[in-house]
Order: sequence, then structure tokens, then C-alpha cells
Amino acid sequence: MQKKSFTRNVKRIAKDWQLYSLLILPVLYYVIFKYGPMIGNVIAFRKYVPGGPWLGTKWVGLKYFKMFVTDPAFWNVFRNTLVISVSSLVFSFPIPIIFALLLNEVKNVFFKRTIQTISYLPHFLSIVVVAGMIIDFLSPSVGFVNQVLKQLTGHTIQFMQISSYFVPIYVISGIWQEMGWGAILYLAALTNINTELYEAAEIDGAGRWKQTLHVTIPGIMPTVAILFILNLGNLLNVGFEKVLLLYNPAIYDTSDVISTYLYRIAFTTNSFSYATAIGLFESVIGLALVIGSNKLTKKFAETSLW
Repeated sequence: MQKKSFTRNVKRIAKDWQLYSLLILPVLYYVIFKYGPMIGNVIAFRKYVPGGPWLGTKWVGLKYFKMFVTDPAFWNVFRNTLVISVSSLVFSFPIPIIFALLLNEVKNVFFKRTIQTISYLPHFLSIVVVAGMIIDFLSPSVGFVNQVLKQLTGHTIQFMQISSYFVPIYVISGIWQEMGWGAILYLAALTNINTELYEAAEIDGAGRWKQTLHVTIPGIMPTVAILFILNLGNLLNVGFEKVLLLYNPAIYDTSDVISTYLYRIAFTTNSFSYATAIGLFESVIGLALVIGSNKLTKKFAETSLW
């Protein structure tokens, strides 16, 4: 039976080999750049010396894991990562949904497409450009915000030098950059909702608000659930480039996150094994969050990744 199944699969692949050949480059990409580097995780359990064996010199077990468990600096950046990630999830995740629902109600096609195009554009800007815009916009000398504050109150604020402002700046700029792009999937999901459901709701006397509440939102809930799982899995994966470009020593207490901490540990002290242990710890937590959120959405929303 297995031999027949194998022969049938080989014949199917041989018949449509042109289509299957399109998988070669994506598979190679993941093997070389995603799965291949995972071998390097072994140095989290071995002592690695730059210039020495690429898998370390000797086995040290859980030494580096014990180091970061007792390292106050690590727990500070871990807390900062959670604060930034949870804040981004709470405020950034619902905004594209609300934006897509509002766009769905716009009847003027030209106006709708114009708003969509404008909202998509920030996503295609380089993060270096976005960080530069944020710094210039909040500059105490030439920034637009401080110019307005100076006219209204007579003084300016050093936004990028005050710790308490970093998280709001990070979250708000993230919403601005990704709101339009994030709404694409929800707009696609909205087009798949059966129009007969709206007609039936209208016959029953439901207005636009009740139609949105009882037809539109339930119709896009599977998409919402899947994207929520993916976002929750990346909870600790705060954007390294953006934080690195925006933060400075004056606001390390709230802006330093796991990825920037790893960068400094690895490349300023050459503690690659210690950095790998922290990265592996972060990945395990991400995996646990994906599995847990998948089970919850499967139980309550009847939708899951697997």
C-alpha cells in the first residue's frame, strides 16, 4: 500500500514538475536562512570562543541560562520588552480591524481608494526613514510638535530624552506605519462575506450598526483569530532596528529590549554563548505562546492554525 502511494505521488510530481519547481527557491531560503542557523543554538550549552570551533570548545550545560536568570539587567530588558509588546498588541492590533470596518462603509470608490493608498504608503518606508522622521518631528529645536507647544505654552519638551515618552512614541508611530497595511487582510475577508446575510438582516430591520455587529464582525472573526495567534507568537519579538535607531543611554531604563540587549552582549563583550541562551529562551516562550493561543482560539473561536 505504501509503495503504491509513493509511486502515485512520484507520478503526480513528475506530471506537474513545473509547478513543484517553483518551491525550490522558497524551500532553499528556509533551509539555509531559517533552519540551518538553528544548529548554532547548541552554543547556548557550550563555551564558545570567537575564532575557535564553531560549535564551541566544551560543554557547560545550563551555565548561561543560570546567568541570565540571576542577571538583574536581563529582567529589566525582559520587562521593557513585555511592556512595549503588550502595549503594541493592545493598541495596534484592533486599529487595522476598525479601519477596515470604516473603509468598508465608504461608498465613494474614488475616496475609498485614495484613503487606502495613503494609509498603505508608510509601510513601504524604510525603518531608518521612519526613525529619522520621528526624531525630526519631535526635535526640541525644529520639530513640529515642539513648535506648537512653544506657541501654546512657551516651552518645549525633550521627548527623546524622557523615559516615560518612549513607549507611547513607539506604539503610535507603529500604528501610523502599519495601520493601512494591516487592514488589507481584513478588507479581503470582508469581501468574502455573503451579501445575502446583509439583505436578510436589513429585511429583519437591522441598521448598519447591527449589521456590522451581527454579520460583519462574525464574518471576519476567523481571520482575526489567526492573526491574533501570529501576533501573540511574536510578543517578545520587538522591532530591533526601530528601537536601536530611537533609543539612547538616557532612556535605557524603558527602551532597552531583549534584541538590543543581545546585540550589545554579543558584539561588545563577545559573549555569544550567553546571547544565544537568551535568544533561545525568548524563542521557547514565543513557541509556548503560539501553542497556547492556538488552543484557546480553537476552543472559543473554533478557528486555529492547526
